Amino acid sequence: MGTSPASPDASAATAARRHLILVGLPGVGKSSAARRAARKLARPFVDFDAEIERREGMPVERIFAERGEAHFRALELALTRELAAQEGMVLAPGGGWVTSEEALALMRPRAIIIYLRARPEAALARLRNAKRVRPLLLTADPLATMRALLAARERAYRSADHTLDVAALTPSALIAEIVRLAGG
Repeated sequence: MGTSPASPDASAATAARRHLILVGLPGVGKSSAARRAARKLARPFVDFDAEIERREGMPVERIFAERGEAHFRALELALTRELAAQEGMVLAPGGGWVTSEEALALMRPRAIIIYLRARPEAALARLRNAKRVRPLLLTADPLATMRALLAARERAYRSADHTLDVAALTPSALIAEIVRLAGG
């Protein structure tokens, strides 16, 4: 007996072919949550910043300093084009990726996009222990910058398919909810 498109097995198979993309401010935990969700879902994982650094042979902050944000965004878009042709990966793009209408158009409707929401103060506090420098936050007032980033990006973040408040969930519960939303 075959599986009809409306059956749970078919829905799970369709969800497994869709990319899972986590978006949100720097510091909300996109990369770590995506890495853990990918393991649970047995899917490939791509951290955009790490992949761009590997390809360019330099850290993101140096790309920003030497080539500018526009160049970095072009690299993100090129990577998005490449990944859009594939299926079923868990992706952690940079915080500003979601503001690219072209990147979103490439991934929709072939992706489930989840916005990991956090207050700017909480996201910034998480970054204090981070190993990676965030070029856009190298300012005299990083909190004001984080608030400005949220104000500029919030509409795009809210266009995600789902929103999860990272402060309302334990790390394990956050991963479980991401996996559930991914159809896993």
